[in-house]
Amino acid sequence: MEFLTADWLGTPAWFWAAFLAIVAILTVFDLGVLHKEDREMGIGESLKLSVFYIGVAMAFGVWVWLERGATSASEYYTGFFIEKALSIDNVFVISLIFSYFAVPPKYQYRALLWGIMAVIVLRGLMIAGGAALLAEAYWVLYIFAAFLIFTGFKMMVAGDKPMDIGNNPAVKWISRHMRVTPDHHGERFIVKVKDEKTGQMVRAATPLLLALVVINLADLVFAVDSVPAIFAITTDTFIVYTSNIFAILGLRALYFALAAMVHRFHYLKYALAAVLVFIGTKIFVSDFLLNGGKFPAWASLGVTFALIAGGVFYSLWKTRGEEEADWPA
Repeated sequence: MEFLTADWLGTPAWFWAAFLAIVAILTVFDLGVLHKEDREMGIGESLKLSVFYIGVAMAFGVWVWLERGATSASEYYTGFFIEKALSIDNVFVISLIFSYFAVPPKYQYRALLWGIMAVIVLRGLMIAGGAALLAEAYWVLYIFAAFLIFTGFKMMVAGDKPMDIGNNPAVKWISRHMRVTPDHHGERFIVKVKDEKTGQMVRAATPLLLALVVINLADLVFAVDSVPAIFAITTDTFIVYTSNIFAILGLRALYFALAAMVHRFHYLKYALAAVLVFIGTKIFVSDFLLNGGKFPAWASLGVTFALIAGGVFYSLWKTRGEEEADWPA
């Protein structure tokens, strides 16, 4: 009992235990009950499962509100909405990766699951590192804020550049140091094949493993934007991590619905750019114009939600009646 009430990273251990229990239950239910067999997920099922995951995330925010107050809940919801919106770009990249490696739809869900399990660990390490930096030197937050402003303006003016998956360093390294089978072998990442020269059985990677590696590397790139963005909202490690992970957990369900219509969100990147600029600017406004006074959490949540919602609706309205082929690959 003393362990559960002990403080860990500024939050009682039982808060962390409850959160990790929810993540474990959702993962077991998803993989062990809903998807015991590999199969292709339809758009309808994808949307229903996405609503379920978003509902769980919203309910967790209510629990945060009851236990820790309205400010923490507002910060949690702001972080969740930002990460959820950024994940739409992530969906586009994942779709390109699966297409490049010709991953059959019925194996994509399981690959996404293992990818997200790795993301949970990697995001945890990045967030822990960021929290440690801020605990030792608060001025690092100004670097985060400046980076967000720079990234936001860069997103506004930069054109769409296709991802060069074939020249990815990780893909090249694996291809040089390990045999890669030309065909998929079901859901398996590593298989044994016969060496044509020696006749012996040797281990070989499948294209599914290469896809999984590239997906996780792509998430690290996205985390460079999303993690500083949430630290700019709050330095509470519990809020930062839980909002990130709840947004990512539902990504594998949302993927199959968004992958079919991701071209409809072409203009969302401008709203996301505005959000990053707003969040970065908010730090300087709070510390230098408000003399250290805290920017209201409800105001951050309201502006963030309004910008993202505006970007979504404008994109859907602007691309109405257009097919995916109308947009550059």
